[in-house]
This record gives sequence, structure tokens and C-alpha cells, in this order.
Amino acid sequence: MDIGAILSEAWSLYTRFFVRFIVVAGVVFLALGAVSAIIESGAGEDGSLLGSLLSLTVQIVGFFWIQGVLVVLTADLRDGVADHSFGELFARVRPRLGALILAGVLAGIGILIGFILVIVPGLYLLTRWSLIAPAIVIENLPAGESFGRSHQLVRGRAWPVFGLLVLLFVINVAVGGIIVAVAAGISSGLVGSWLAGAVANSLITPFIAIVTTLVYFLLAGGSPPHSREPAQETF
Repeated sequence: MDIGAILSEAWSLYTRFFVRFIVVAGVVFLALGAVSAIIESGAGEDGSLLGSLLSLTVQIVGFFWIQGVLVVLTADLRDGVADHSFGELFARVRPRLGALILAGVLAGIGILIGFILVIVPGLYLLTRWSLIAPAIVIENLPAGESFGRSHQLVRGRAWPVFGLLVLLFVINVAVGGIIVAVAAGISSGLVGSWLAGAVANSLITPFIAIVTTLVYFLLAGGSPPHSREPAQETF
């Protein structure tokens, strides 16, 4: 697995269809920030807990929905042609939204517990489960089966996948930090934080989704779901 080639292809796809990726992600993240702010401000002090729970629910649903949409969009654009409208992208993910949320929450809990215990188990699970979203969206797998499918795809290539995840984390922190710092210098307060978060997520999340989806297609090798022979375990 050539990490440089994957990043190069991802960058090419990202820049070629930059506007499309940013518009799809930007609409969602701006809406999520606005809805959460409205919910929390409307709840007031007496309903702060309820408002926080509702806001968290909205964030979870929106986050996993946009993850699925970006996977579909990347798969659609791999041939260089946009075949689906914005509405079709969201419509295609809607039936898989429940599985995405369930798998994402379960994976998050498992990885968090792994980090709390010894850190290494958390990194191991993060690597093994990194292809859950593409498996659910592209192969129409239920949440439970997506864990095994991701594990199967990563098996034998875990070290390069882990290295790629580390690079994506560094990019996320570096670019996000720059955007937040610039936004803070322009506008402070709630509005500034909301815009900074929305802009950072809109710029970074599509690239990460593109890389993950390309890794999925590379490791799946274009074969039918579950038809690949297990690779030799090395990690």
C-alpha cells in the first residue's frame, strides 16, 4: 500500500472537485452549528441538560450522515464525473444512517476504552475499524458486520493504514489550528467559534473521507463483498 500515491490521488480528487466537496460539507456543518446554538440558547439555564442532550443528538446524526455522504460522493467522483445531485447523495445515505450511527458510537466507545486502558488497544481498534463507514455505505452492511469487514480489509496492511491515520491526524490538528487561530483574530465570541469550527470541518473532513474511501477501494480490490481471501496476519 503506497501512502504517497493514496494521498496524491486524494489531493487530486479534492482539488478537482473542491467546490462540490466544500459545499456539501459546509452546508451540513453550518447547519449543525446553527441548530445546536438555537437549541442550547432556547433551553435556557433550567433546561441546560436537555438542551445539551438535544444538541449532542443533532451533532451525532449530522456528523455520521455527512461521513456517509462524503463516502458516496468520493465513490461517485472516482471516474471524474459527478453523477449524483446533492439531494441524491443525502438520499442514498439515509437508509444506512442508523447503521452508521450505531457502528460509529460503538466504535467510539470501544476505542475510548482502549485508550483509557493502555492507549495501544485504542490505536489497534482505531486502525482495525477505520473502514467501517465505507463498508456500511458501499456494501450496505449492517452495523455489526461492518466491524468484521473493516477488520478483514485492514488485515495484513495495518501498519501502513495506521501510518496514514497518523498523518491525517497531524493534518487535522495543524490545519484546524491555523483556521481557528485566524478566525479568532477576525471575530471572537460564539459566532466566531461557530464559523471557525464550520470552516475547519468543511475543509478537513472531505479530505479525510476521500483518503479513507480510496483506501477502502484499494484494499477491497474491486472484488464482491466478503469474497477476498484473508491476508496473512501481520499486526
